[in-house]
Amino acid sequence: MRRHIAGMQIRLPDQSSTEHLAARIAGLCAPGDCIALSGGLGAGKTTFARAFLRVLARDPQMEVPSPSFALVQPYDTSAGPVFHYDLWRLDGPDALYELAWDEACEGIMLVEWPERAEDLLPANALHLTLTSGATEDERFAELTGWPDERLSGIAL
Repeated sequence: MRRHIAGMQIRLPDQSSTEHLAARIAGLCAPGDCIALSGGLGAGKTTFARAFLRVLARDPQMEVPSPSFALVQPYDTSAGPVFHYDLWRLDGPDALYELAWDEACEGIMLVEWPERAEDLLPANALHLTLTSGATEDERFAELTGWPDERLSGIAL
């Protein structure tokens, strides 16, 4: 039986630490993986998502628009197709089928506001919850869902 992380927490003292964590996780991803990003407004989800996508695309200057209005933004990367979802405005999980959800499950998924997908979120998703710290730039990331051995060495 595989052991799963029960609540690994990483302190991210500044924006570059958040970007570094995104790069480390991107390096562990393969088709079929889902990163579920949770956290309040301003918690750092967009910073994480942009760094994650730039690493997978191997383009540190790549424009990464927020998928807030389109709900999904697809990318072709060196790791395969990546689908960046922002489900904040989703009408309900049934609407995911109109947004290439089944196809996305075969690629790499980056899902903001994952709770809106309800039971359609892949069971093997890495849940990354970002919370604000004591300073404007400090964040904390809590990681759950992947086996311990998959995230070994992820600590910054």
